[in-house]
Amino acid sequence: MKKNLFIALEGIDGSGKSTQVKLLAQKLKDNGYKVHSTFEPTDNFIGSIIRNILTGKARADNRAIAGLFVADRLDHLLNEENGLVKKLEDGYTVITDRYYFSSYAYHGTHMDMDWVIQANAMSAEILRPDVNIFIDVPPEVSMKRICENREVTELYETLENLKNVREKFMEAFEKLRDKETIYITNGDRSFEEIAGDIWTKVESMLPVDTEQV
Repeated sequence: MKKNLFIALEGIDGSGKSTQVKLLAQKLKDNGYKVHSTFEPTDNFIGSIIRNILTGKARADNRAIAGLFVADRLDHLLNEENGLVKKLEDGYTVITDRYYFSSYAYHGTHMDMDWVIQANAMSAEILRPDVNIFIDVPPEVSMKRICENREVTELYETLENLKNVREKFMEAFEKLRDKETIYITNGDRSFEEIAGDIWTKVESMLPVDTEQV
């Protein structure tokens, strides 16, 4: 078994992914692993364009947005300085807050999902997660959290859209269940309980010998 994993955390907006990325990263570090935590869209040049669109500072067609995510993801993977491929080669366990299943779900609500999957095929060929962890939260709960914790909501953060996105996540998981490792955990609980479930799953994939890498 390899010592360093590539883990993708997925979920609709407001599902608590960011919190769980931090908790998982700390748990891995406590067990002697080098950890690189990251997110999509990135804070690189292409990711910055996407964020401007999501926050309403710029506008673009949904097909163009999907294409920007493809480009941002490839740069995320292949960047010579801090790309995911390089980090894994350097012995880091990598945790990303969103990866291509988010594209399948969010863009698949506005266009043919098979097109989105095909558009991201190169990313999947380059690097497929050892596990995709989906934090499943009812859209109503998610929307309540967003309204309580943020001053401004983003482009996709409406109740109707989040309901559609959750359905598309499930559709994508079913469509790719033979190619992907998918773990779904109930996100409508305390963050400690969710973190415990996630750690149990990740720990089962780690080597028995946890000497520092």
